[in-house]
Amino acid sequence: MLVSLVVCTRNRSAQLAQCLDHILTLDRPDSSELIVVDNGSVDATQDIIRRYESSAWTRLVTEPKPSLSRARNRGWRAAHGDIVVFTDDDCYPRADFLNAAVRSFSENTSLGFIGGRVLLHDPKDARVTIKENESPEEFSPSDFMYAGAVHGANFAFRRAALESVGGFDERFGAGTRFSSAEDIEITARVLAAGWYGAYDPRVVVSHAHGRRSRDAINALQRQYDRGRGAYYAKCILNPKLRDVYSRHWYWAMRSQPLGRSAREAIAAIRFLMHVSGRLSPPHRDGGGGSDA
Repeated sequence: MLVSLVVCTRNRSAQLAQCLDHILTLDRPDSSELIVVDNGSVDATQDIIRRYESSAWTRLVTEPKPSLSRARNRGWRAAHGDIVVFTDDDCYPRADFLNAAVRSFSENTSLGFIGGRVLLHDPKDARVTIKENESPEEFSPSDFMYAGAVHGANFAFRRAALESVGGFDERFGAGTRFSSAEDIEITARVLAAGWYGAYDPRVVVSHAHGRRSRDAINALQRQYDRGRGAYYAKCILNPKLRDVYSRHWYWAMRSQPLGRSAREAIAAIRFLMHVSGRLSPPHRDGGGGSDA
């Protein structure tokens, strides 16, 4: 079972170097590779990556158009692995990270994806963009995938599952109008295609996201609200998902803050306008490496 680790990055060369230094210390399965996707960087990113290409384990792939989903698609399609593992350029996987991911898929051949634990790397950072649960979870084809069930900073797919759904939806994630939710959106489609999923707390990374101010945290939450609204809208358009997602969104709207509901609703309307051809969402200056 060949495993491919994909790291997407954009204009964070110093941070990337620290990440790659750490990744080279991981315990690795005999058949493994590292794919680093440069998502249109204009700093020293490619110079940094080429330092590591002397290792037969590492390959540089480029995706010039900024978009985290586009970069992830470029990465997994260039990979050779039966299992494709994703982490971010501000994450530090535990030593057994890759072996733990492979073990999870080996134990259950019906799994199309897994998510793992995301711990806080720097205790000075805000306690956001993490998932510390130590209890495993299982997801069935008929399940609702709640936002935060898995995190893009630590998730993995069977390649056959990625192929079965066509990869990431490039309308979602950093670098787009709908600037998050690309991670949870693809897991919902994998379930709808008949695969199973799991949260496996044995697969661990720590996340150095660097957010500490209230303004930064609020901006992130607004970004998540926009992505979540577009995600719900897309799922409701899918006949296989419509009932369960309509029901869950209705009850969420009744209990959550009004501002969050408004942002979700606006994003959902914009997504529907885009689908109908009445809105063409421009790409923003973002891309690989963002924890959107």
